[in-house]
Amino acid sequence: MTILKTYARLWADDLDRALPLLEQLTGEQPHLRVTFHAVGLGAICDFLVIAGPAEERAKYSHASATVVVDDLDALQATLESADATITTPATDGPTGRFLYARHADGAGVEYVEWNAELVRRLIHA
Repeated sequence: MTILKTYARLWADDLDRALPLLEQLTGEQPHLRVTFHAVGLGAICDFLVIAGPAEERAKYSHASATVVVDDLDALQATLESADATITTPATDGPTGRFLYARHADGAGVEYVEWNAELVRRLIHA
């Protein structure tokens, strides 16, 4: 299992208002933009902006980072062998599959296995 990318999470009310500053700061354009349930997600450089109403964003605030891996099943086995707790089991999402875990030290992390098209476009470009 390999970590392909790690995102710092940023919380915003409105994705369209949040992204322009990040474009200026990073000199990049968003490489990913999707809607998941009632929140918008925008990825730019090493930031993942989670935007929407505060009560909707709160549903995802238990994770401090989003980590993209190449093999979610192998990751889960590694996490479980290290006494982590899977708090949200592997679930299909708009970019592939994801799970949430709480590490034995208490850290909460979202892990994502991107679909083949995203890996090809964003990792192997």
